[in-house]
Amino acid sequence: MANSKKSSSSSSSSKSTSSKSTNRSSWGLNKISFWTIVAVTILYAISLVLTAIGTDVLMTVVRVLQGLATAIMICIVAVLAWRYVKSKPVIWKVLYVICLLIVVAGIIIPMVK
Repeated sequence: MANSKKSSSSSSSSKSTSSKSTNRSSWGLNKISFWTIVAVTILYAISLVLTAIGTDVLMTVVRVLQGLATAIMICIVAVLAWRYVKSKPVIWKVLYVICLLIVVAGIIIPMVK
């Protein structure tokens, strides 16, 4: 009886150890989210510095950097949203596409003006 408890305990600890080791080496959602925030922070920091300098040419670069940072975040969120929506009925997929188109238009139209 004591041996069976020991073997089940050791097998569960080995499962959790192997699970932890695979999580550390792979690119999970948490790691991708963290490094995306780091990259976007760098882009926004550069744009803040260029805004402080404040010439017309640099303002164009600032807008492009901010648009790039926003696009990166939207791409990641869109992938995650699609994972949620792909198993739902068609109406969810239509709502997803409409929302995505409106978001993209909301980014592009102000950049063109």
